[in-house]
Amino acid sequence: MEVSLRVERALCCRTISTDTARFKIKPFLGLILHGRVDQTSQTSSWKKDFHVAGVSSQITANSDFSRRRPRKILTPRPEGSAPKGFEPKIQAGTSKQKRDQRNEGNKEGPATPMSSEYAEPNDRTVEMKVDRAKEEMVEFHQVNKFGEEIEDAIDGKLEEVSSITRSPVTEKLHQAAENGRSGALSDGTTKSQKLKTITKNVEDTSVNIAKNEVGENESIGIYKDITTNQSAKPTLVSKENENEDYSHKLKLEMEANTRKRVLERLAEENFLKGIKIFYYPEVVKPNEDIEVFLNRSLSTLHDEPDVMIMGAFNDWRWKSFTAKLNKTHLKGDWWSCLVHVPKQAYKIDFVFYNGKDIYDNNDRKDFHITVEGGMDVAEFEDFMLEEKRRELERLAKKQEERERQAEEQRQIEAEKAATEADRAQARMEIQWKRETLQELMRNAKRFVDNVWYIEPSEFKGDDMVRLYYNRSSGPLAHANDLWIHGGHNNWKDGLSIAARLVSSNKTNGDWWYVDVVVPDRALILDWVFADGPPQHAIVYDNNHHHDFHAIVPKCIPEELYWVEEEHQICKKLRDERRLREEAIRVKAEQTARMKAEMKERTLKRFLLSQKHIVYTEPLVVQAGSIVTVFYNPVNTVLNGKSEIWFRCSFNRWTHRMGPQRPQKMLPVENSSHVQITVKVPLDAYMMDFVFSEKEDGGIFDNKNGMDYHIPVSGGIVNEPPMHIVHIAVEMAPIGKVGGLGDVVTSLSRAVQDLNHNVHVIIPKYDCLNLSNVKDFHYQKSYYWGGTEIKVWFGMVEGLSVYFLEPHNGLFRTGCIYGCKNDAERFGFFCHAALEFLLQSGINPDIIHCHDWSSAPVAWLFKDHYMQYGLSKARVVFTIHNLEFGADFIRKAMTYADKATTVSHTYAKEVAGNPIIAPYLHKFHGILNGIDPDIWDPYNDQFIPISYTKDNVVDGKRASKQALQQRLGLKTADLPLVGIITRLTHQKGIHLIKHAICRTLDRNGQVVLLGSAPDPRIQNDFVNLANQLHSSHADRARLCLTYDEPLSHLIYAGADFILVPSIFEPCGLTQLIAMRYGSIPVVRKTGGLYDTVFDVDHDKERAAAQGFEPNGFSFDGADAGGVNYALNRAISAWYDGRDWFNSLCKQVMEQDWSWNRPALDYMELYHAARK
Repeated sequence: MEVSLRVERALCCRTISTDTARFKIKPFLGLILHGRVDQTSQTSSWKKDFHVAGVSSQITANSDFSRRRPRKILTPRPEGSAPKGFEPKIQAGTSKQKRDQRNEGNKEGPATPMSSEYAEPNDRTVEMKVDRAKEEMVEFHQVNKFGEEIEDAIDGKLEEVSSITRSPVTEKLHQAAENGRSGALSDGTTKSQKLKTITKNVEDTSVNIAKNEVGENESIGIYKDITTNQSAKPTLVSKENENEDYSHKLKLEMEANTRKRVLERLAEENFLKGIKIFYYPEVVKPNEDIEVFLNRSLSTLHDEPDVMIMGAFNDWRWKSFTAKLNKTHLKGDWWSCLVHVPKQAYKIDFVFYNGKDIYDNNDRKDFHITVEGGMDVAEFEDFMLEEKRRELERLAKKQEERERQAEEQRQIEAEKAATEADRAQARMEIQWKRETLQELMRNAKRFVDNVWYIEPSEFKGDDMVRLYYNRSSGPLAHANDLWIHGGHNNWKDGLSIAARLVSSNKTNGDWWYVDVVVPDRALILDWVFADGPPQHAIVYDNNHHHDFHAIVPKCIPEELYWVEEEHQICKKLRDERRLREEAIRVKAEQTARMKAEMKERTLKRFLLSQKHIVYTEPLVVQAGSIVTVFYNPVNTVLNGKSEIWFRCSFNRWTHRMGPQRPQKMLPVENSSHVQITVKVPLDAYMMDFVFSEKEDGGIFDNKNGMDYHIPVSGGIVNEPPMHIVHIAVEMAPIGKVGGLGDVVTSLSRAVQDLNHNVHVIIPKYDCLNLSNVKDFHYQKSYYWGGTEIKVWFGMVEGLSVYFLEPHNGLFRTGCIYGCKNDAERFGFFCHAALEFLLQSGINPDIIHCHDWSSAPVAWLFKDHYMQYGLSKARVVFTIHNLEFGADFIRKAMTYADKATTVSHTYAKEVAGNPIIAPYLHKFHGILNGIDPDIWDPYNDQFIPISYTKDNVVDGKRASKQALQQRLGLKTADLPLVGIITRLTHQKGIHLIKHAICRTLDRNGQVVLLGSAPDPRIQNDFVNLANQLHSSHADRARLCLTYDEPLSHLIYAGADFILVPSIFEPCGLTQLIAMRYGSIPVVRKTGGLYDTVFDVDHDKERAAAQGFEPNGFSFDGADAGGVNYALNRAISAWYDGRDWFNSLCKQVMEQDWSWNRPALDYMELYHAARK
């Protein structure tokens, strides 16, 4: 098929018209084919360089116009070739060859000349003058790309002409273009010069063609246009803007035409295949607009008048959108709309609907379009995490601002209420003062005959008056010296007047006088006479205990006085209150700061506690960072293995990315350690790992089934809270017998402070101290075993506590322990507690039971409740003392998922016990802690002054003096040994007696506080106390009872605390002692060994656990052992007080709270749930 093609203007980079052109060539669509970038802005850098005269010619082309001749590879001009401005005629390559050249990276190579019948000289030679500086300014990539498009366009047109006819005219047109191109590159000229040369040759040849092919008049006109454009350069410059606009319009129209043809093709192809959607452009890229097409006739919406799209990106996770589709011009029932693809997209997800309730969701699979060249899934996940982090930061700032504003409002309201309270108190004080003063004023005099008078008789505030006194009228008749001690307004400001009286010359008596300035606001003057100044007088004349009072005749109005007085009292109360509030605030901030610092140190110690096996750099792992994990297999089951493989995940193996693939660890130079680098994601709160000898497994080091875990800070995700329920028969402070009650309360609080949910269930004894329960109320009743059980609820020390009260009298005994049927009582309670959880729908993660008294929970849960509604829970059982309830403990060990005791050493000491031995795989030792809020020398109300490690010497000195004074001991600077204990054989009572004697022998003081449950032991110590109080009354005191305030004073005032236990599962006494800066002297057993590091022998052992030495210890259970430790301790006090004081400060810095044990228990809880 042949078509007529009309060329309006020369084919150049700036002016290609499509108004009448019928070339079927691919139009130039700009530098970005489908973007939303302004075309004019992209082409502005090259439009200035190319100006070509207009040409009009009639050309005939057939339907195979798109085929092009092979193109020749072009090379720069070699040395010795024609100089710049002179272009030899060589055979030009085809457009295909040039495309191939560009695709191959424009590789350099020799240009081989080709012969041609039309290889004759150009009609004229154009000399190009190139400004080298200007060439360097050209944006090469834009020129290069556009130049290639123009070359392709020219080649295409020439090939079309040659395919129609090989007439000399068309051959010359083609040859002119080829000569212009090939010659331009032979001497290394720029792309801009090359294109200008091409255009010039085309212009010259086109003029000749025009003269031969068109009429004479038309030819002359064309020639005139050409010559005019060449000679009239200012005219071309003036029309440049017009040409640019025309070029821009041309490209838009060419784009539109091409797009129309592509869309028609796609619509037809997809309809024939039965595909109801397509999109354009066919390759979707981020940050661009695409058009989505739906064939309504193939959709479930074929009868709907409205068609809408609803979608989002990246699996419906990012930026949802809704748009209405419009009917298109395409053949068939095609509807479309534009959708902008954000730069974060890797997939578009959408459905169509009618705006109401009819959907086309691709048979419930939704429609999806893949986005090329954008983020991948992993990058988008990181992006989303970063977005979440920023959002959390924004929300945190908003929350902080809200809290700040709320706090300001609270302070305003509190200040308002406090001010009103101050005013009320001031009014009450004024009322009382006014009534008292008015009574005095009624009885006051202006003078008393022959006793006293004032001159002048009329006076006011600030006046100087002379007060006369007749010495012979009272008890001072024989005094050699007379003084006035005075004040005003019923001694309102206390003693404010003191002056010596002078003898007067007046007759009619022994008159003396003194000049006094009347106070400013005085209504009445108050005074007495004495024989000396204040603090030194002996004899007084105080008007028979009524004092002397004189009216101020010209005083200020009484009502005004009381108004001013009320204001002053109110101001005084306000100032005093604000000082108290400020002191409380400062103390609270200091307390919080010290607790935070101690918590930070404890976390660091927790991370370093396993450094001999594994640690990270940096030590504190931050989310989003890269850390290096170091592992020492020498201290593990992998010792001697040739390879170590690292298996890692996050968030207790639940992270969205799953476990990472095993990685081989690399050796560390000059070390037995191996290392691996790990990228920590932003949504991590815990790092989890184990080690193995092979990539596919083999022997594992998984920390005895606990796995290795390192907390991650700064993540955007917090650890999900765990729900723990403690079932126990004791709880401090409402129902406590021993250490069990302290552990239940303190451990629960510490775990709750880690943002977990904790509840406690205890029996409702009739002997509970309910004054320490807040919001105590009846909640519900339920039945079990034919017995009604009432449930009460209240808050104890910030913990949620359920109290179970069965209506069978089992807990109306007036005691916690000591009944003959204790096993029956506590067995019933354990069953009732589990039944309460079941009937209340409470399904915790962990049920924690303690000692023999709640041991039945373990087997009752597994036998009766685990399969019937409480399947999620796991049972943890803690042995506080193995000496009681062995059978119950044995059975609980069998059924519990994890079992613990209260120290590492005690766990080792009882490991051989037949009750424990079969279950060592699930038996762990975790130290107890102390409650830092109860035992806190900085906030202790039972000691004379508050102190911290910074003023420990002053604080302990004041406490020692107070202790000595309270107990009647000699107030002296002597070493003081304190003993706070139950007097039982377990506590080493024979060692206690010996230590008392040894301390007295070393000229020390000793204080014992405690009682014995055994009457024989109690009487024995009563006799010892009587003996010591007689022989060493100033240095020994035995208080054989329990006194909570006195225990605080002993901990603070003693230099040493002695704990010589025969066995001690954990022990809290030594921990409390160190909290108060007292140095423990202990026997090496159980928890005493785990917490006290001898200053002479345990430096390495302390350092391995992140501590400094902190006390004195001994091994034996005899007098020699006690002497060894106690002598060293007392000698250190006498011989090195500076060193001893630094030791007191050092032990106060150590954290023996529940901070560390709580972390250990959480690890155990998670291990139980694995």
